[in-house]
Amino acid sequence: MVATALTAIAGASNLDELKEVRIEHVGDRSPIAKANQSLGQMEVAARAEFGKVVGKGRGLVASAFEARQSVLEAERDARVLIEERVDVSITAKRTPQGGLHPLTILTNEICDLFLGLGYRVAEGPELEAEWLNFDALNIPADHPARTMQDTFFIEPLESHLVLRTHTSPVQMRTMLEEKPPIYVICPGRTYRADELDATHTPVFSQVEGLVIDRGITMADLKGTLDYFARSIFGPDVKTRLRPSFFPFTEPSAEVDFFFNGRWVEWGGCGMVNPKVLRAAGIDPDEFSGFAFGMGLERTLMVRHGITDMHDIVEGDIRFTQNFGSGLR
Repeated sequence: MVATALTAIAGASNLDELKEVRIEHVGDRSPIAKANQSLGQMEVAARAEFGKVVGKGRGLVASAFEARQSVLEAERDARVLIEERVDVSITAKRTPQGGLHPLTILTNEICDLFLGLGYRVAEGPELEAEWLNFDALNIPADHPARTMQDTFFIEPLESHLVLRTHTSPVQMRTMLEEKPPIYVICPGRTYRADELDATHTPVFSQVEGLVIDRGITMADLKGTLDYFARSIFGPDVKTRLRPSFFPFTEPSAEVDFFFNGRWVEWGGCGMVNPKVLRAAGIDPDEFSGFAFGMGLERTLMVRHGITDMHDIVEGDIRFTQNFGSGLR
């Protein structure tokens, strides 16, 4: 039995064959193992002598098996080093990593900024009711923005539906659905009848903010805009408010910021007009609020020195790759 086992072990040329040898000549079903199991059936006088013979034989087989296994494992490892060798000098196949559009990256950055201040992100439909887009925001029927030259109206005109010209309808929807205090940031696409050129596009993105609470003042608005500008353009940026007019805020102002040695117009802002609060069912004697709105394309262009709107809207991967993936 020992001789047969040793011959089989020596004849195994690989680890798979050695595994079969183990089952047949070394394991619990091998002849030597069965001989060891038969010791209990022998006479006591012969059991001790026969047990020594069986034990010696099992030891020789086990040692031979371990030695052969070590040799075959070493041969396998040496073969793997040769067969699975990697030529690190070969140019690797690179699959370009996908990513977010820089406008999406900027939108996410702004939303994260205001979420950290306790705001909530609010969204609404891009196909909007004319009343929410204009009337509820104190924009009268004869206002120039409501003409066909500025607004995309949906046929039939009796439907009173438009492609929203700003994200302000989201503010009105929020005021109609929720009770103060309200702190929301409203990003989204908007539409106006402009030709696509270096600085204009008929489809553009805005982000607007709305705060409705007790005791809100212009000082709160100015402080919020200062923090917003410094977070986006850098800690040394200065802002200023220039008196202006918007139907939905009173008083109203244009927001400018000083960047790279010049003042840049950024957006509009002001205290929410009491007429707008009343249209939303909010008592202006108890609550006040502020609102602001900025174009994301303009923000992106100024921050990164982009001079042509076509780069932003045409989807050229050579442009978007400069901003990284924007994924976390």
